[in-house]
Amino acid sequence: MPTKLKVLQVIPKLGYGGAETGCYDIAHYLYENDCKSYIITSGGELAKFVNNSKVKLIRLPVQSKNPLIMLVNTLIISLIILFFNINVVHARSRAPAWSCLLATKITRRKFVTTFHGTYNFKSKLKKFYNSVMVRSDLIIAGSNFIFSHIKENYSDYLTSDKRFLVIFRGINTDYFDPSTTLESEEDNLFKSWQLEVGKKIILFPGRLTAWKGQEMFLESLNKVNTHLGHEAFIAVILGSQQGRDLYKKKLIRLVEQYRLTNQVKFIEHCKKMPLAYKICHFVVSASIEPEAFGRVSAEAQSMQKPILASNIGGSNETVINEKTGFLYEAGNSEEMSKKIIEILNLEENTLKQMGIEGRKNVINKFNVEKMCFSTYSEYKKLFN
Repeated sequence: MPTKLKVLQVIPKLGYGGAETGCYDIAHYLYENDCKSYIITSGGELAKFVNNSKVKLIRLPVQSKNPLIMLVNTLIISLIILFFNINVVHARSRAPAWSCLLATKITRRKFVTTFHGTYNFKSKLKKFYNSVMVRSDLIIAGSNFIFSHIKENYSDYLTSDKRFLVIFRGINTDYFDPSTTLESEEDNLFKSWQLEVGKKIILFPGRLTAWKGQEMFLESLNKVNTHLGHEAFIAVILGSQQGRDLYKKKLIRLVEQYRLTNQVKFIEHCKKMPLAYKICHFVVSASIEPEAFGRVSAEAQSMQKPILASNIGGSNETVINEKTGFLYEAGNSEEMSKKIIEILNLEENTLKQMGIEGRKNVINKFNVEKMCFSTYSEYKKLFN
């Protein structure tokens, strides 16, 4: 009997971010393909949905950057690898990646990393800390943008014995499917958010943080109002401040300053994101720093909604300009306002066709099955 492939993924927390949902999806995909699947994490909201009969979940403080705790994690991960006879260890963040690197050296197992962001650095020490993500046997970049970033900044670590490739993040197109939402659920969400029938709804999803571009979005909406008046739309800014209370207060002051109080709503959380996409007319992603992938752009397209996104980072790869959505110059509120006006004036048939093309785009390039299969295939190559 051949030995089963056994994969251990290590991630700080299992929340609802792209890295976390990717980890969750691959863990269950491995089980369905007759592999043993393990996750080490400190916890998180998504952890309660892990099927314990399919995936073994082990809790460790792998979110910690304390060197002593990282060293203890190294020893415990080494014991876990040996006890369960793990073949491949896949780290998805820098702090746990250092523990995994040392543990795989001790146990002589294969090591995989996924580079989920640009991991900015201003010193040699920070760059060295980041470099753990390219010290593995297999380096996965989540987009061509990240691939280029790694080549530009970490080429010294890219030796010929390493595999280095792009595997796009995947969207669950069965979950983000406009045909699966119920009209009653849509009506309930519409009423709970106190939206007005007859007004076009602009959805801006994403946690409240300056680089996501909420300030510039509000500035653009103010410019839209000078052209179209104050009756054209309602904008929903959907996301948690995650402790950034001062930033939330700043956004509220801007709303008052621009006299947008009756047009902008702040919603902290939505349990079923497909509903949020379904009830809007179009979606905005206004990041002023590059997105590693741009999950909002992909989710919006999967839900057949046009996306307006800044022309930096992963959005350049996920959005087909003027076919599945629109790109504008990042940081340019004037251009953004013009694009918003253009979309608000589009006919329903044009928006619908854009939505159809968007879903085709995601199914062909960015669906979760493709991501899982590609990752699983790379695990098998390492294992063999």
